[in-house]
Amino acid sequence: MTDFEDLLSPDGIVYGVAVVTKADLMRTLAAKAGLLSGVDADIIVDRLNEREALGTTGFGGGIAIPHGRLPDIDRAFGVFMRLAESIDYQSVDDMPVDCVFALFSPVDDGASHLRALARISRQFRDRAFVAKLRGARSPDALFALLAHREEADAA
Repeated sequence: MTDFEDLLSPDGIVYGVAVVTKADLMRTLAAKAGLLSGVDADIIVDRLNEREALGTTGFGGGIAIPHGRLPDIDRAFGVFMRLAESIDYQSVDDMPVDCVFALFSPVDDGASHLRALARISRQFRDRAFVAKLRGARSPDALFALLAHREEADAA
């Protein structure tokens, strides 16, 4: 199993967040990413929306992987959100989304950004893994699963 410990910190996990629309979700993601990176949340929302305008990042099965490249960061990082309720995301399968892994990379980070996206999408195609994420009942349990820690078995 792939781990995301290089992309996530415990502070990058949000559990049970209530958002109503995709726009609300993008603002909530941007606020969290801004706290983690020091980049202005408005810039982050713009980057997420620019990418979303190219085509949906909701790839099916209730999963979305929004992403963008940000100025003034020196390494890629992620934010994972398990939503309190699924929302319409205009996903490729038209299914609502409840699990969101947002990836943020430096502006000049080309190939490694694409490799990270591929790694994330591979992991989130694993239905058993996603079922475990949906069954987790705390941010700590989610981080354990995502970071592939031994504690994940207790989740």
